[in-house]
Amino acid sequence: MCGIIGYIGNRNAIDVLMHGLKRVEYRGYDSAGISIIENNKLVTIKKSGKLTELYKVISHSNHFSNIGFGHTRWATHGEPNDINAHPHLDNSGKISIVHNGIIENCAILKDLLLKQGYTFKSETDTEVLAVYIGSIYEKTKDLTEATRLALSNIVGTFGLLVISEYEPDKIVGARRGSPLVLGIGQNEYILASDQTAIVDYTKRVIYPDDDEMVIVTKDNYILKTLDNIEINKKESTIDLELKQLEKKGFEHFMLKEIFEQGETIENATRGRMIFDTGNIKLGGLTEVTDKLRKARRIILTGCGTSWHSALVGEYMIESLAGIPVEVEYASEFRYRNPILSEEDIVIAISQSGETADTLEAIREAKRKGCTTLGIVNIVGSSIARATDAGVYLHAGPEIGVASTKAFTSQITILLLLALYLGRMNNISQMDGIRIVNEIKLLPKKINTILQQAPSIQKIAKQYANSPNFLYLGRGYNYPIALEGALKLKEISYVHAEGYPAAEMKHGPLALIDENMPVVVLATKDDIFDKLCSNIEEVKARKGKIIAIATEGNTGNKVLEDKAEHIIYIPETSNIITPILSIIPLQLLAYYIALERGTEIDTPRHLAKSVTVE
Repeated sequence: MCGIIGYIGNRNAIDVLMHGLKRVEYRGYDSAGISIIENNKLVTIKKSGKLTELYKVISHSNHFSNIGFGHTRWATHGEPNDINAHPHLDNSGKISIVHNGIIENCAILKDLLLKQGYTFKSETDTEVLAVYIGSIYEKTKDLTEATRLALSNIVGTFGLLVISEYEPDKIVGARRGSPLVLGIGQNEYILASDQTAIVDYTKRVIYPDDDEMVIVTKDNYILKTLDNIEINKKESTIDLELKQLEKKGFEHFMLKEIFEQGETIENATRGRMIFDTGNIKLGGLTEVTDKLRKARRIILTGCGTSWHSALVGEYMIESLAGIPVEVEYASEFRYRNPILSEEDIVIAISQSGETADTLEAIREAKRKGCTTLGIVNIVGSSIARATDAGVYLHAGPEIGVASTKAFTSQITILLLLALYLGRMNNISQMDGIRIVNEIKLLPKKINTILQQAPSIQKIAKQYANSPNFLYLGRGYNYPIALEGALKLKEISYVHAEGYPAAEMKHGPLALIDENMPVVVLATKDDIFDKLCSNIEEVKARKGKIIAIATEGNTGNKVLEDKAEHIIYIPETSNIITPILSIIPLQLLAYYIALERGTEIDTPRHLAKSVTVE
């Protein structure tokens, strides 16, 4: 989850590192630091807090170097402070390391090293690894070999870089379970945990796989396995524009990304819908078409927001394709010895494509012979490379930690997949044509909702100091209630819960009083009248209703009589409604957080890409 950037070339490394750290700050912001080699001496500067704290220290220095690396941390081992901040040094003070991941046999290694007389200053597993590499270097006198031997004995995950004043013109990198990408520039190389840190300098990249190392000098790079076998890899090209990494006048990335959803939905569907037949074309699934046609069961797995999109996908696939679907938390799926068969399709959903639990869930599915698919946003990501086939979101970089545009893109891809499978089985051409034409209208309808942002902001001001929220939905909107509550929790730190509306009388009703705002997803569908009964139950206990309703629904009179506020979304097919109904909830969460003065793009304790357990 931490952000890593390394540089070797002819520029001032400090400038590249600080700019790169800013690009990857959304991956962690408990502390930050850099190590450089200046005049053949290792110099390390690190500081707890956000990246601005490190900037303050760096701005008063006159250091210059052509080689170094930086790190912005999301704490796993040890509280956020100056000592636990990366980089970490070995006992000689001449080898430095930055690391993303968790060393599971850290305690065993530390005890072994303590018995050998080595000492430690921090509480981190990373320092243990640094000292371990240093202890091996004393024998090998070779930084690459010392790193390779150390990592061969590591249990756990790592994406790391190592430099040393012993070999001042070299960066050693390696990965297992945590991302690392090599950017190839003109007489320079950039190593990073995220391609956003590289795109300023080059679009030519190589993606090392697990248990692979990359050794970089100013003139060359070498790839090898931890078994010491040199390998060759083809270059890839980053499909990313610098303008996508800017706020474009918005106060926060999250707001920008909410407003981009008309465009990102269009990107997710472009070239994938055949309007005259109602068919779906998903080129990434061509090689597994026969297996999809014969699928007896589909398992969707993900974490957080991706798990919520999977819940929506379950409704969609079962409705259109008639195939049984199960939704699993990836973190539970990988540990509970799931019953799987070769006829099962396991689909991993992840914005980053690097989510550790989801990646391991896919590996477990592959071990049991399942066909695996990925629905991810980042080209070249670990999940994209680990799965048998998949579909990209094409949502562009999502910088805000709380996912918005990736969520609606995930649901859109799941809808396309459901229709793709449905047209193979039981969906008529006429129904297929109707659905694809409704999907085509989504960008315009999304922009209609976004025009209501000022009125949603007024509602947010009224409830910004409420300590609790309840979100209710039924059918397709139940997962949206969960996601709406999660968005509010993530960025405003307000306690919120999502529930199926009918479950309210089985416990949550006890929470309702005149101080409880209740967000009700009351869109037009076959169970609208049932939802109105749930609203009556809330009003009988003096709860405050904020309703999301469908324009033109004749049943809205009930909402007008009972709700304190109504936010309207355009009418669409029931199966498409979740893509529209989440957008007012994203805006509501954003404006409540804005009113409360929280760090919206970088909420406390959270990071964008969860690459550790």
